[in-house]
Amino acid sequence: MRRDVKSTGPTQVSAAELSTGSAGDDSAPTAGPQETAGREGRRPRLLYLAFFFPPSRGSGVFRARATANHYAEAGWDVTVITAPREFFSYYLDGGADETLEATVDPRVRVERPPMNNYHWETDVRRFSRLRKAVPVVADRFYRRMQKWFLPEHYIGWIPGLLSRAFKLHTRRRFDLVIATGNPFVSFAAAWFLGRAWRVPYSVDYRDAWTFNQFTEQVRFGPGTRTASWESRIVRDAAEVVFVNDGMRQWYAEQYPFAADRMTVVPNGWEPEFVGRPAFQPPVPDRPLRFGYLGTVTPYLPLDELFEGWRLARRDPLLADAELHVHGHLGFFAQTAETLREQLAVHEDVGVRYRGSFGKADVARVYGETDALVFCVPGAKYVTSGKVFEYMASGKAIVSVHRPDIAAAEVLEGYPLWFAAERLDAESVAESFVAAAKAARELDPSRHAAAQAHAEKYTRTATLQPWEARMRALVEESR
Repeated sequence: MRRDVKSTGPTQVSAAELSTGSAGDDSAPTAGPQETAGREGRRPRLLYLAFFFPPSRGSGVFRARATANHYAEAGWDVTVITAPREFFSYYLDGGADETLEATVDPRVRVERPPMNNYHWETDVRRFSRLRKAVPVVADRFYRRMQKWFLPEHYIGWIPGLLSRAFKLHTRRRFDLVIATGNPFVSFAAAWFLGRAWRVPYSVDYRDAWTFNQFTEQVRFGPGTRTASWESRIVRDAAEVVFVNDGMRQWYAEQYPFAADRMTVVPNGWEPEFVGRPAFQPPVPDRPLRFGYLGTVTPYLPLDELFEGWRLARRDPLLADAELHVHGHLGFFAQTAETLREQLAVHEDVGVRYRGSFGKADVARVYGETDALVFCVPGAKYVTSGKVFEYMASGKAIVSVHRPDIAAAEVLEGYPLWFAAERLDAESVAESFVAAAKAARELDPSRHAAAQAHAEKYTRTATLQPWEARMRALVEESR
């Protein structure tokens, strides 16, 4: 059974406690017989630092879940330190997906130490005593902590994380630390633990840190505390992992001294969720259904998407077609209403918001869709995890994004991919019409060819080489 150590609830501690590490820590389980086994002949032990982990529904959680599961399946003793469950259900509106939590391998031990939610708490009734008594002083201290340590609002996770990690390491030594970011305080924690324990650590860049992968603008330049932290972490890491080669190249140029330790581990898809759907042509007497699956955010090129859809609907193939949007609207309540209104404007041309869905329902949603819409923000450093699932469905895919994003490299060679050289309404409309024709004419051979392309990107295929390198690294360091 997966051992899931619960936090004590959405504990609020004072800002002063943040610096001392006394953020409240429930006791870890006592060591059983396996915990006291000697180093010879035992499984390698991995400490995985992943703030966003099930039941979080954040986009990066799927990579984190897959990584923990894969290492456990490969024979590692895996412990994940993540955020308290209450952070996702209380502080992030609709931020939890209980169905996803049930898919974590039962061999994975999940630790959820309490954290300081100073930045996230807006209910004065839940403020700590110090914050209630001297709010200005508490706020000043919090800002100084960010300036002194790391300017991230997730720093309240660090004290509980370190306390729990040291307790577990004292009982039975970890052989490797892997941290995934964002947030990037996990990288700082991995660096500290690696040095303190003299064990190797690896950092996994799901997102870029010191530059914005969507705008390609540098966020923290040379000389800033954040850039200094990143340089230090990259310098000492056993391996630095990125989701695409564009991001790897950018970092290799910034930190050439670590370029030979930088590698790419692409995202992938999980057959246990999507399956390998059998060929199923669109229902002849039903209008085509296009589908977008994923979180809708203001960063998506929604104007081009909907204007392109309106133009495409003028074609007889799409006259009665519908565009179904499946997923959450943003990550916060204030964003959801604005996005809901924006979707409603286009209901007259068949745009339908279908609401959110659990990971366990994803196969059903794909089954009800004839063609898929891959709409993502950003530039050449953006891949997105959803594209791999899309390909696994064996259905036509309409691209609504800049043509030079990293995801295009993954889609290259997919026989049912429809993309234009520009991101504008006219080009998007042409892609919709071409995809509609392909969906109507889909046959078993093209469906099989599409799924064959997707097989290169199962989570097992993408994660296995990384796991093998980390195993060799641990064996060498023992």
